[in-house]
Amino acid sequence: MPKKGYSPEQIINKLREAEVLLSQGSTIAVVCRKIGITDQTYYRWRKDYGGMRVDQARRLKDLEQENARLKKVVADFALDNAILKEAARGNF
Repeated sequence: MPKKGYSPEQIINKLREAEVLLSQGSTIAVVCRKIGITDQTYYRWRKDYGGMRVDQARRLKDLEQENARLKKVVADFALDNAILKEAARGNF
């Protein structure tokens, strides 16, 4: 079964819907069934996105992407540095 990818905006909207249903007296299992996710997904989303607004989630996602890009750049520079040090020693 292909994995559904939810955007942060969709996740926050589903969490808001879940909170409304929970405040009406539904159980977690029933709420998760209604919004189409598993209990584990609900708890993970609540941990990651609980209390966030849509603009905050969008900003978080952008920062995570920028962080991943910068980590890759640092790794490339470290590899280049190691190669240059090895070449400078003359052990090839």
